[in-house]
Formats: sequence, structure tokens, C-alpha cells
Amino acid sequence: MATTRILHLSRIPPCLAVFLGLLNVFNSGNCDEQVPLILWTSEGISMPTQSPPTAGHIVGQQQLASYLEKALNVGPRNVVLFLQDKMSIEDFTMYGGAFGNKQDSVFPNLEGALRSSASSVVLPAVSWPASNAVIGQLQDQLETSPLYMDPETLSQLRLNASSPALLVFRLPYGIGADLMSAKEVLSGNDEVIGQVLSIMKTQAVPYTAIYTALRPSREAASLSLEAGVGGGRSLLQYRSPYKDRERERERQRRIKEKAGVYGPVEFKENENTCILLWAKGLSVSILRSGNWEDHDLTSSTFGEGASPKLHGSSCDKTKARLVLNYENVLGHRSFKLIFGMSQRYYKVSARRWFTLDIVELEYDGTKATFNGSRNIYAPAEYSYRCELVTSFRWPLLVPRSSKDPSNQWRVTFEDFQIQGFNVTGSDFSYASDCAGFFSPGIWMGLMTSLLMVLVLTYGLHMIMQLRTMDRFDDPKGPAISVPQTE
Repeated sequence: MATTRILHLSRIPPCLAVFLGLLNVFNSGNCDEQVPLILWTSEGISMPTQSPPTAGHIVGQQQLASYLEKALNVGPRNVVLFLQDKMSIEDFTMYGGAFGNKQDSVFPNLEGALRSSASSVVLPAVSWPASNAVIGQLQDQLETSPLYMDPETLSQLRLNASSPALLVFRLPYGIGADLMSAKEVLSGNDEVIGQVLSIMKTQAVPYTAIYTALRPSREAASLSLEAGVGGGRSLLQYRSPYKDRERERERQRRIKEKAGVYGPVEFKENENTCILLWAKGLSVSILRSGNWEDHDLTSSTFGEGASPKLHGSSCDKTKARLVLNYENVLGHRSFKLIFGMSQRYYKVSARRWFTLDIVELEYDGTKATFNGSRNIYAPAEYSYRCELVTSFRWPLLVPRSSKDPSNQWRVTFEDFQIQGFNVTGSDFSYASDCAGFFSPGIWMGLMTSLLMVLVLTYGLHMIMQLRTMDRFDDPKGPAISVPQTE
């Protein structure tokens, strides 16, 4: 696992030391783009032996797909994917008891799973683009959609060994220079892994487990040279975490600017993101003197330079409330756009669902309330997405009553996505789309086919009713008389 290299330069000539130092600086960009990947099977299940990569080799996307394909062709096709936000091999060396202090390891459940597994594959250096594509690769090979889960939801799910399943568990990672915080987060993630594996064991369903991350958590070690009497020496240093965060934010900002995409609105409770909102277009309209006056809220809510005020927002395990505060909207000095959500457990589906109960416009002491609980809903671990959410054209939002002020308002959300529960990091979970199975094109095809089947059936029926003559007229004999009674 050649990820950190320490060079002793005390006996190296100064010119050669400088050359090696520059070479290490130029190569460090390749080392900080790697994440580890661990794959194992449930107890008593074996898979074909796969040779590990050579030391220093970085596993790319095609090679990773080959590893996964060989494992899933023979191994269990119920896949449990633990996808952490960030992780590097240094996390295992620092917190995994790699220096003889096993009692301080934060990965006891992971180590126990690897010891009990008959087959396991450890890839210490996987390029992070390849790890980002692992869900898509698994989805293609299993031919099933991923399910974003948590231990509570998994305990209510019944798996079948004959049908493949892709269960994804998103795990956080500590952000900042507080190493104890990162250690506690990794310990909590290991407890989640232990809970999930325990539930899978009680269901007695064979599985293949994978533990990896989206991005590396640490920068590669850089080589520093100190001039002094008696030669130089190497220092193992990490770059400033503050500079790393600023560098990452700048890189993400440039990517989004090139793609023309802006980030979602985030509401955080105790430094943890609990509500996410994104829309390509966000607008409201009011009826005045028989005409509709429009106001676009998109630029004030999303994009570069937009910083919406979210005071009044709140969230917990069962209810979430996102309040967007604006000023001078359609002549109203104070204007609020409020999204109220709740989640509950339904026995019929044996899972938790969240609903967008209300969308409320509050302006100058007046409230206009739209009800969305009948049409806007999704599994609690998913986000909700819809291409168009309106209150007037194929409405998903309806006024609360005929006398409510909302009858004088229209709201339009284009390419709308929202999540108020089970948020991990700053990314949406798998989206439950509002598009129904029967689109207008499908209905037209079905109706045309039905009409053609009816015409064909009528024609066959008419042909079957034809009867041939049973008597024939002989011109040389007497004429046939057919009584009218026949």
C-alpha cells in the first residue's frame, strides 16, 4: 500500500536531494486522487480468487469493473455498498491499530467481517473517478436500481436470495482539522456497518459487501527539505486543512460554472445538513386587476452570489420546515416561501414515506396555503423530483380551501427537487420522480392497438358468419321453388 513515502536524505548529495524533492512534488498530484476499496462476502460464501494489484498500481475504472464482474458472476448478487463521503488509506493506518495498538482501532466490526469472510479483496489505491462510478457499474451488472437505505429501513425489508438487490448506505466523514472528530465519525460508521451486517445475518441471505468512498480524505504527503549543518532531512507534512477546503470549493465552483449548474439550498441543524432544495426555475404570480403579475425568485435563491435567508427553518426526525425569506416581492416588503414536510410509517408498504404537506406564501401578515400531500410524496430515504410543479396547469399543489388567499396566487417550480429527511452530506439521495408509468405516448399507443384489435375481431366475426348455398338451380330441370318460410 504505497501511499505515503518517507525519504531519508541525510546521506544524499544536496543536488540529488533537491531533484528527488522536486520529483516528489510533481508526483504528489497522482497520490492524492486515490481511495481504498474493500470487497468481501458473507460468512460461508466463497468467490473466485482474484490476484491483488501490484504495489503502487492505481486501479482504474475498467479494471475495477473487471473485479466486480468476477465477484458477482459467482458470488451473491445481493450487494451491500457502504459509500463514504471521503476516505484514504491513511484513515486505516491512523485509526485502524496498524502499529500494534489494536485496542484503539475504530474498525472492529469491519475487521470481524473480513476475518469471518471466506473471500475478500482489498484494493488500496482506486482512482476516485472509478469509485464514483461504482454504483453505475453495479447497477448495470445486477440490472436493478439502487436503494438508498439506513439500518432502520433495512430491518423492515425482506430480501430474496434469488433476486438481486443493490442496497446503498451513505456514510459521512468528519470535515476540518479536528482529527478526534474524524475518529469519532469513522467509529460511528463502523457501528453502522456492524448493525447492517447483523441485520443481514438474521435474514440469512448471502450477500456481497463493498466499502469505499467518493473522494480521498487526505492529501498525499509532501516532501520538505531543510537546509542545515550535516545535510538535509525529510519531513512528513500534511497541507493545511483550511487551504485544502478552499482549494476544493474553488475547484467545485469552476466545475459548476462550466456546466452551468448551481448547488442546492442547504439548511443545517447542528452543523449537519438536513434539508436540500433545488430548482431550475422558481416563480410566483399574483392576480391583480384581472392580470397575472409574475416574479422570478430563482436568481435570489440559487447561483453565484445568492445567499437566501433561512431563519425560521427547522428539522427533526418526523417534521421539516424550510423557510426562504425575501424582500420586495410583487410590492410586498416581507415575503416568505415555506415548505412543510413530514414523514411517517405506513404498515401497508412496510416503510416510511415523506410528504410535502404544504407550500405556504406568507406576505405582510397574510398566509396563502397550498396543499401538496396528495400528490408530492416519496420514500423517506429518497428525495422527490418533478419536472414541473405548479398550482394551475396539471396542478400538484391545490389551494387549501375555496376562500384561502392562495386562489389569487400561482406558484411554478421547474425541475424541482427536495429532500427533508435522511440527508447525507450536500448531495441528494436517489430521486423518486413524479412521472407516471403511463405517459401520453403510451396511452396513444395502447388505444391505437386496442382499436386495431377491435376492427380485426369484428372482421373475423363477420367472416365466420358467412354461409355457402346448399341448393343449386339446374337450367335443364324444373325451377327450384324456395318457400318463404325457409
